[in-house]
Amino acid sequence: MKKQLLKKLIKYNAPRWIVLLIDIYIVTNTFILAYLIRFNFSFNFNISKLVYQLFCVIIAALISFVIIGSYKGIIRHTGFRDAIKVTLASILMLVILGLFVFINPAVGVFDNFTIPLSILIIHFLLNTIVLIASRFLFKEIYNLIFSNLKNEYRVLIYGAGESGLITLNVLKQDKATKLKVIGFIDNNKNKVGKEINGLTVYDSSKIDESFIKKKNIDEIIISIQHIKSVQLMNIVQSISQLPVKVKIVPPVKNWINNNLKANQIEKIKIEDLLGRSPINLDNPILEKEFKDKVVLVTGAAGSIGSEIARQIAHFNYKQLILVDQAESDLYNLQQYFWNKGKTKFIAIVADVRNKTRMNTLFHNYHPDIVLHAAAYKHVPFMEEYPNEAIAVNVKGTKIIADLCVEYKTEKFVMISTDKAVNPTNVMGATKRIAEMYINSLNKLQVTKFITTRFGNVLGSNGSVIPLFQSQIERGGPLTLTDKRITRFFMTIPEACKLVLEASCMGNGGEIYVFDMGESIKILDLAINMIHLSGLKYPKDIDIKIVGLRPGEKIKEELLANDENTIPTHHKKIMIAKTRVINIKLVKKEIEELCSINSDLNALKSVAKMKKIVPEFISNHSVYEKLDNNETINSIFLKRA
Repeated sequence: MKKQLLKKLIKYNAPRWIVLLIDIYIVTNTFILAYLIRFNFSFNFNISKLVYQLFCVIIAALISFVIIGSYKGIIRHTGFRDAIKVTLASILMLVILGLFVFINPAVGVFDNFTIPLSILIIHFLLNTIVLIASRFLFKEIYNLIFSNLKNEYRVLIYGAGESGLITLNVLKQDKATKLKVIGFIDNNKNKVGKEINGLTVYDSSKIDESFIKKKNIDEIIISIQHIKSVQLMNIVQSISQLPVKVKIVPPVKNWINNNLKANQIEKIKIEDLLGRSPINLDNPILEKEFKDKVVLVTGAAGSIGSEIARQIAHFNYKQLILVDQAESDLYNLQQYFWNKGKTKFIAIVADVRNKTRMNTLFHNYHPDIVLHAAAYKHVPFMEEYPNEAIAVNVKGTKIIADLCVEYKTEKFVMISTDKAVNPTNVMGATKRIAEMYINSLNKLQVTKFITTRFGNVLGSNGSVIPLFQSQIERGGPLTLTDKRITRFFMTIPEACKLVLEASCMGNGGEIYVFDMGESIKILDLAINMIHLSGLKYPKDIDIKIVGLRPGEKIKEELLANDENTIPTHHKKIMIAKTRVINIKLVKKEIEELCSINSDLNALKSVAKMKKIVPEFISNHSVYEKLDNNETINSIFLKRA
């Protein structure tokens, strides 16, 4: 009960007038001490005159403290700025007393009143030292009392460099948390075994489960700036298997006003484990590209489309048209723009498959730039419903592309996928056909048609990351199609920045391929996610192999067998050199595909796709039987 009462009292700041009274009390005593020091601790001075002098000291101290405001600081948060204020108050007090001593003989307030200059100097030095020291002393007393009132949460900081020291100071100052730093972890042999700020630096190779239990460690905070993703992955893999929580200090650029706050230290996100450096783009030409332009984004309510829209919102565009058939998600995006104070936009519920509706939009707004993100992307679903995939990914793209030519739109940028390369599924094949169609229109030299091609994005609809997270929350198991399966990954903001960059540099006809680093083994990703959730594999959560889904590949590709790349001015963006195609023939075939698809005969539609894209070889799919020219020919002979 007493502890709870004390804790409650400590939570509240001491009234400022109490701090002021304590400071004046200290100044009064330091003045007496100054006399004792001056006269070698003997009383060979006039005591009665000292009383008058003390009255003047109190008045001078009161004036100085009020003007400087040195008493207003929160004592338990005392820092360098408080020390500066105390020093300034002491200087002002010295000046006031000096002027009083100089002016008094002329004014005659006190007869025969004077203070020796040596006393004033000694008093000034004592004031500065004692006032500052008292504040830090009260701060330490507060820390000592408060730490005894709570259950300690014991922490190790991984990284004994400058970032680690900053993290230590932040954690010490933050009394809202229950953290106690036990020491540092580092692999620098020059630091291991030594002490920094009274804390031992432990060898990273010695941190095992027995060490954690012996020291009662609850949490490890990784605090290393400018660390490579591969190094971070190795560190996380080593410590995430220990019975501790793992957190990370964000990059300096994300600190609030260049100051780290304790609440910014958070759990490691899966993005940190991609084993690749983030792509940072700073292209001033982007501002010029979108200035005073009408920009239309299809699929604007999706994960990619909405992020593209948010990034475009930073530019000085004329109007932003957001189109999607998903009303709820589009409404949420509309609310986001309104809350951000954006007015030069309009959210329109519409379907890219509706040619009449799309024609009305183009007629009303005459977009200068179209970013086409509308698509069906879920591989197993599209394998089951190929007619829908063709209707949206091929016909929908064809409708928007044709309107761009008709209304003389400057640029059309299509969001494609790595699954369009040597496709093994319907979804990938539809995206490849869409690529081929817009490439054929580029020859008309009316609109610049540009394609961007990249792999999986973290957090997008249908991504494996949200699936694993939900399965972990349910207690498992995590479902994995194959132990060998690998995928390229990119964050949504990163992918969208590159899309805008490509739209800026494109002259038409290019397929831009993004450097996505090394492909990630999904099994390793799953195990890391289990460990970072504070659980053990396979003890707490197991991984179940369910087999490849229809149309799924073991390994994705960004380039086809007969493609290579040309570098651009940005080392992370390349141009794919695609095989030469017969433009007129391809356009005719694609128009026939859209016509055939209206019959809703999945077999015939997929067969036609395989004729258009010869490299489309189905995998784990009912359409494998169509990977035979005789079968395809027989289907179309029957149709005829």
